[in-house]
Amino acid sequence: MNDVKNIFLGTVAAAFLISAAACDKAKDQTPGAAEKAGAAIGQAVDQAKEKAGEAMEKAGDAMKEAGAAAVDKAKEVGKDVVDKAKEVGKDAADKMKDAKK
Repeated sequence: MNDVKNIFLGTVAAAFLISAAACDKAKDQTPGAAEKAGAAIGQAVDQAKEKAGEAMEKAGDAMKEAGAAAVDKAKEVGKDVVDKAKEVGKDAADKMKDAKK
C-alpha cells in the first residue's frame, strides 16, 4: 500500500513539475504568424496615418497659397475695372461737354 501511495505521489509531483515547466515555456514563446501579421498591419496603419497627415498639411498650405494668389489677382482685376470705369466716365463727361458746345 505504501508503494502505491509513493508511486501516486511521485506521479503527481512529476505532473506538477512538467506543467510548471510548460508554463514557463509558454511565456518564452516567440510571437506566432497572427501576432506578426497584426504587428505589421498596425505599423502600416500608423505609417499611412502619418503620411496622410503630411499630405493634408501640404494640401492645406497649397490651398492657402492659391487662395492668397486668387485674392491678389482679384484685387488687381478689381483695380483695373475701377480704373477703366473712371476712364470711361471721364470720356463720357468730356463728350457731353463737347456736345453742349
